[in-house]
Amino acid sequence: MSVELGKMEKEMKENRASKYMNPYLGGVFLGLVLLTAFLISGRGLGASGAFKSTSIAVVKSIAPKHIENASFYQEFTETHPGNPLKSWLVYQMLGVIVGGFLSGALAGRLKLKVEHSPKITSKTRLVMAMIGGVLFGLGSQLGRGCTSGSALGGMATLSLGGIITMFGIFGTAFALAYFFRKYWII
Repeated sequence: MSVELGKMEKEMKENRASKYMNPYLGGVFLGLVLLTAFLISGRGLGASGAFKSTSIAVVKSIAPKHIENASFYQEFTETHPGNPLKSWLVYQMLGVIVGGFLSGALAGRLKLKVEHSPKITSKTRLVMAMIGGVLFGLGSQLGRGCTSGSALGGMATLSLGGIITMFGIFGTAFALAYFFRKYWII
């Protein structure tokens, strides 16, 4: 059993190494995208704002009376007049989705599967991903931005808040990695 598990782990590592971009090169590209975003829009990157705009547009189309009565939605519509979907963040996230799809297609990785450690099931991986996504969404709302906007954009402008956010993100990840590593380490 352990020999078979070791063989599967080695094969997965080899496949991963040959199909993904070098992370340092990816970091350089991310920096160039961030610089381009600042030059074109005057703002950095962000993802949670697109989700918020999309959610508000859905609620607005389904329950317009609720939008008029809830202070959260009233605040948003006062600061973001017009259609919430006409936000540059929504277009940015559409570009991320299309770009991810194209990248997967060009690298031959475009298939419907759940990648996980052989030590856990696909169901466990999906449940943990859902929990992580919900926590990320709550944290980005409480922190007034996601890691892209708060940390990357803040660090790029040498903002003290961005630096503190980045230390908080990596510090928390480092502190909790030991407890959650079985969910992603092969």
